[in-house]
Amino acid sequence: QVQLVESGGGLVQPGGSLRLSCAASGIFFSINAMGWYRQAPGKQRELVATITNGGVANSGDSVKGRITISRDNVKNAVYLQMNSQKPEDTVVYYCNVLRKVLGDKVTEYWGQGTQVTVSS
Repeated sequence: QVQLVESGGGLVQPGGSLRLSCAASGIFFSINAMGWYRQAPGKQRELVATITNGGVANSGDSVKGRITISRDNVKNAVYLQMNSQKPEDTVVYYCNVLRKVLGDKVTEYWGQGTQVTVSS
C-alpha cells in the first residue's frame, strides 16, 4: 500500500535549476529517512541526497554544492532543489523511503522514477 508519487522532472537548460518532489502515502510506521537516487542505463544506482527525520543530510560527490534537500515530516514528503544543472545530470531520478524495523534491519521503498533532461 506504500506509494511514492514523484514530480518535477523534465527538461532544463544547462546551468538551470529544477525542483523534484516526492510524497509518500500508505505509511503506517515512522519514516527514518527519505531521499533521492539516480540511475543511468547499465549503471549502478547512485546516491543524490538523503535526509533523516532529525534533518541530517547526506549527498553524493557528483552533486555536492549544487543541491539542497529538505523534507516535510507531516506530509511525508521530500524535496530536492538542483542548481547549476549539467548534461551529465540527464538521468532517471528515484525517490527513496527508508524505515528501520529492528536493529540493523531496514525496509526501503522506491518511486517509479522521474526523468531529468539537461539540454540546450
